[in-house]
Amino acid sequence: MASAYQKMTDAELDAALADLERQADELRALNLKLDMARGKPSPEQTALSKPMLDLLTSESDLSDQGVDADNYGAPDGLPSARALAAELLGVDAANVSVMGSSSLNLMYECVLHGYIHGIAGEKPWCQQGEVKFLCPAPGYDRHFTVTESFGIQNVPVPMREDGPDMDVVREYVEKDATVKGIWCVPKYANPTGVTYSDEVVRAFAALKPAAPDFRIFWDNAYAVHTFEGEGDELMNIFDALAEAGAENRVYEFASTAKVTFPSSGMAWVTASPADMAELRGAFAAMRVSPEKISQLAHVRFLKDAAGVAEHMKKHAALVAPRFALVEKKLTDGLADLDVATWTHPKGGYFVSFEGPEGSAKAIVALAKELGVTLTPAGAPWPYGRDPRDTNIRIAPTYPSLDELGQALDVFVVAVKLVSARLAKAER
Repeated sequence: MASAYQKMTDAELDAALADLERQADELRALNLKLDMARGKPSPEQTALSKPMLDLLTSESDLSDQGVDADNYGAPDGLPSARALAAELLGVDAANVSVMGSSSLNLMYECVLHGYIHGIAGEKPWCQQGEVKFLCPAPGYDRHFTVTESFGIQNVPVPMREDGPDMDVVREYVEKDATVKGIWCVPKYANPTGVTYSDEVVRAFAALKPAAPDFRIFWDNAYAVHTFEGEGDELMNIFDALAEAGAENRVYEFASTAKVTFPSSGMAWVTASPADMAELRGAFAAMRVSPEKISQLAHVRFLKDAAGVAEHMKKHAALVAPRFALVEKKLTDGLADLDVATWTHPKGGYFVSFEGPEGSAKAIVALAKELGVTLTPAGAPWPYGRDPRDTNIRIAPTYPSLDELGQALDVFVVAVKLVSARLAKAER
């Protein structure tokens, strides 16, 4: 469909360009310094968890079901922390290890395990020659960075409205033994906000990998991060595996990074009993036990899944207005121009924006020039290479509402001006 700028006469387009250049000059003169580059909780969000800091004092009992949080031991984490993690994911606590504060660290360590030691008795990936990971795109750039850092070839897979294109996934996984894994954010995916449908989850469970050491890296980062209504429901991947009669297929990760304090919370991994036994052996060489005092504070603060749900309602009250503002600003500024589309998530931390072909890098650069820092164009694609140069990730959570409104005004002008310049260049 032709955009409004493409439909204009030469005189109309020149007038529109002149007006947009004037608006850009006015914004440039404001010397703004606004940041929408990463999906960080706002200070108001992290403040919600500050009462947790008052729960442990020098007089506190630091024991947890017979485990002392202030000493070595419990290499899989405190019993109560494992129980909470298991309840949130709907898995058996016996198959959960809680350690550290970053699920990305755990993902790195699982890739490291496959690369150095090998999975399920197979040769280490570093001895297998070419190794590939599938990367649903647009997706999470830090996932892609992990595998790229090992020299693993990142292969993009198209994302649809219900999850990755499973025909493409199946073709790779079942016919190419060099494919060892796939990155997934199955609920409120980064950056599209898509939640995988039951059909897609079942298709993952039904895969018959050519490589016995293939694993699905199921990063359920936004499992509890709904901000609109009842939100989306995600089928439990382990239930789907049981239906399919499959096992030893999935590593699932999650954390409290955006529930309480980023970098100061709990992170965990769960998998089949056999896979967890293997991972525990790898983890045992890296650490004696995890940091458990933070785990104890988290469990006493959040208590259980119901407590987490109540806590996340407070987050939603802060996050929802920001996403509503994104929707309003983009709709009011761009909807009638046919130059862009964007997602409308019910949870998570991002909006995925698609501009005209060949526009994303120019929009991000112009926005930066006008005082707004965005995620680099192409970041949601392996190696930063968006083949059509259209996708931009919008991260609205960290700025205040006033700052967000200003940033979105700049963004809209940048989209319009780049789109009009492209229309002019086509003539």
